[in-house]
Formats: sequence, structure tokens, C-alpha cells
Amino acid sequence: MLVLSRRVGERLVIGDDIVVTVIEVRSDGVRLGIDAPRDVRVHRAEVLEALTAANAEAAKADDSTAAALRRLQPPATPAGPGTGPGTAASAPTDAPPTGATPADPSAGTSTGR
Repeated sequence: MLVLSRRVGERLVIGDDIVVTVIEVRSDGVRLGIDAPRDVRVHRAEVLEALTAANAEAAKADDSTAAALRRLQPPATPAGPGTGPGTAASAPTDAPPTGATPADPSAGTSTGR
């Protein structure tokens, strides 16, 4: 670890595009200003540690979570010939069968031509 002494207003440069400026020194702490590109993440260590711990806890799956996920999963159906999307065994629709034409409401009436 590099340890440096700085006074208020003095800066430190990290790489080509990160600048840390000492803003204020008090008895209970130091205020720092950090200029960094938007794609560089800057976090206080204690906040990052708390966030990491909370994410790890939330990601744990217990038995009730697994059971709830199983209830959301659609029931398995055996796959066999003639089953699956686009086949006769699929769910019924209101669409006419393939090749059929809708009924012509004017059929059987005279148009006078």
C-alpha cells in the first residue's frame, strides 16, 4: 500500500484519468473529491461489502423458494408423434382449418349484375 501525505486542495492522480482531491480535513475524518470516468466504479468499502453480503443472502434459495418455483413451472407433457406446437393435439383455436376459406355472407344472393 502506498501511503501519501496531502493537504487541503492538493491532488493525487491515479492512472491517466482519475484525480483525487483533498477537500477538507476535520478531526473526525477527511473529505475527498474523486474525478473519474463514468465507467470506473467508485464505492466506499463498507457500502460495497454490505451490498455484496445482501446480494449473497438474497441469492440463497431455501426449500420454500424451490417449491414456489416448481409451482410456477407448467406441468410436463409427454412428447410423442402428433404433439407439440402447430399440430392437431395443440390447444384449440378459433381460426379456420388450414386451406378453409371463411363463409361468404353474400353467397346465394343476387347482385344484379
